[in-house]
Amino acid sequence: MAMGADQHHDWQELAQSALDWWREAGVDTLVADQPRDWRVQATAIAATAAAPLPAEAEATAAPLPATLESFVAWRTGPDAPEAGWGMPLLAPEGDPAADLMIVVDCPEGEALLDGAPGRLFDRMLAAIGRDRASIHLAALALARPVGGRLPPEMLPELTTLLRHHIALAAPKRLLVAGSAASRALIGTDSARARGSLRSVNLEVGTVDAVVSWHPRFLLERPAAKAEAWRDLQLLMGGLR
Repeated sequence: MAMGADQHHDWQELAQSALDWWREAGVDTLVADQPRDWRVQATAIAATAAAPLPAEAEATAAPLPATLESFVAWRTGPDAPEAGWGMPLLAPEGDPAADLMIVVDCPEGEALLDGAPGRLFDRMLAAIGRDRASIHLAALALARPVGGRLPPEMLPELTTLLRHHIALAAPKRLLVAGSAASRALIGTDSARARGSLRSVNLEVGTVDAVVSWHPRFLLERPAAKAEAWRDLQLLMGGLR
């Protein structure tokens, strides 16, 4: 009697379930009809394990510069990840010893925050009694990619470098502006991360952070300025 379609499907599921069970039990070799000399395979495995690793496998990533000055010099030099983008690499701005560090996604024009977003940013700083000389302004990427969108495949490396930068600067508090920087440091976009104090884990401990809208977004959505003002008040609550 021919097996129906449903029965055939059930047998496939049962067979796959059995295979999965044996795999979880540690069975990873089929038993053959002919005897096998397992000593030969064991010798081959041992020889492979003892063989020297290729040069590229032996090489380990060089440690990142241990001072902020040397790190910034490296980040803006020819070995920086963004050096091949064909755009200027813009160094962090402001006071590297400031108690407040502000992070954006990438440069805006000829500065980290330039043009209309930069002018709005300056007004936001003035509203909390600050200016660019009294904060440390940095970016996830020190060059602006074509189209303004950071390459997804580079985000893990850029995030590692940003965390190292923050650890070296050792600010008392962070303002994370925009979703790209928020995803890198907090793990979610600014819409979900803003409104409460967050902790950013670093090599040397943690730092408190407030996530807010990027000035670029506020120019597109002026109604969000009220939310940004509440974020700034939350930010300054730990600095006064």
